[in-house]
Amino acid sequence: MPDSNSSPYRLAIIGCGKRAREHMVGVLADNRIQICSLADTIPESATQFAADFSLDVPVYSRYQELLEKEKPDVVIVTLWTNLHLPVFRDCAAAGVKAVLSEKPMSARWNECREMARIAEESGSILTFCHQRRFASGNLLARELIRDGRFGTIQRMDLFSFRHLLDCGTHTVDQALSFNNETPANWVQGVVDISETIEWFDVRAESMALGFIHFDNGVQATFRVGSRDMDMWSGVRIFGDKGFLEVGWDGDYRHCHIYNEPDWKPPVVEAVPGEQMIGVIKNAIDCLETGEEPELSYRKALRASEILFALYESARRRSAVELPINPNIGNPLFDLLDHPQG
Repeated sequence: MPDSNSSPYRLAIIGCGKRAREHMVGVLADNRIQICSLADTIPESATQFAADFSLDVPVYSRYQELLEKEKPDVVIVTLWTNLHLPVFRDCAAAGVKAVLSEKPMSARWNECREMARIAEESGSILTFCHQRRFASGNLLARELIRDGRFGTIQRMDLFSFRHLLDCGTHTVDQALSFNNETPANWVQGVVDISETIEWFDVRAESMALGFIHFDNGVQATFRVGSRDMDMWSGVRIFGDKGFLEVGWDGDYRHCHIYNEPDWKPPVVEAVPGEQMIGVIKNAIDCLETGEEPELSYRKALRASEILFALYESARRRSAVELPINPNIGNPLFDLLDHPQG
């Protein structure tokens, strides 16, 4: 952390809606940050945001002007999915040191890879808001798994509502965090497009089912928005010594260690705002230390590839090996635009 004579990091927020307000929990908790400016295509939203948080800062309707005039060190981007790539590209070109973006990475796999390329070449820190990694219950679950309380992990059941790309990314990210960030090597998926939805200007399926095989032999089923799910969201982990059910926000359901029938996990009290406080603190910590952030683009890219591979499997009607073709856009769009007979 900078000493008392250090200049704070100048932080700008691009997009002043609901998610930006949630980020403010973490921003206000970190004394290394000074908000320098806001941008929103609807100036009244940014003006109201500034008033609500007592911010005396410039407000812009064009984020490009903000980047040019204010030269922020850190930018929080809370925009719709299709804007993530162009805004990050402009931030990196403007020399922004760290960009904290909303998830998912992009609506297209080739754009996810392009964001990763820009981050790699520019050296700009890029994170995506899988904030639930910082939930106390999820931190404890990772510790219990690492300590071998459930033995060797053999399989997982994954659950999410809505659709693969938007909400499913939280569940896949949670599963990856429990499975030591191990990449997948093949998947198989099906989607229900008898009804479609549009979420943040991205077309999506109404339900999806999938199977994921990881490099370490762990196998996972995945249910997204399907009927009669016995978990609303989260991951069920099966090891050779026991099992654990963890919701998105680290809430525990059933858990059991086979040879210790009376065992109960430690009680964890979630701290109000802990997830968004963790998002901001970890990003600024890593800006100072050079370590990989907990929410790094590399981890988000691994989760994204699984999601797009599931779409590609549905399009092909066959299993798909990873890595997938780097030039793939969104196979679901292809399936919606050219349905097969």
